[in-house]
Amino acid sequence: MNPIHILLVEDNEGDILLTTEALQEGKILNKITVARDGRQAVDFLSKTGEYANAEAPNLILLDINLPKKNGHEVLQFIKTNDKLKLLPVIMLTTSSAERDISMAYNNHANCYITKPVDVDDFMEAVLKMEDFWINIVKLPNTK
Repeated sequence: MNPIHILLVEDNEGDILLTTEALQEGKILNKITVARDGRQAVDFLSKTGEYANAEAPNLILLDINLPKKNGHEVLQFIKTNDKLKLLPVIMLTTSSAERDISMAYNNHANCYITKPVDVDDFMEAVLKMEDFWINIVKLPNTK
């Protein structure tokens, strides 16, 4: 299996560290790019400004509670853009609110995962997610 490029859209430094550590512990070497707010994610995905030469990701891990643009706005941007809409988007967030879950799926999120509070449970959830989305699922070619 070839490495894939994951765009992690997350503003919490602790969650960035845990997620990247869990992904690096996995069986596959992945390229991980971090966007720390919704605006930066949109700029990266639309290859705007400093991201003009950015490599398209194969998979997006998207938090909801982000500065500048929230995760729902970023998801809407992705899923209404003809060049991006096939990208799998996994909502990875602390919110377990039914409103957020419904809104995410209404905007065509591919998956919704509530971040476990316990560090070990969080690491296990990321490893299981990686196993499913990288080892089992066939991802579209974004190149």
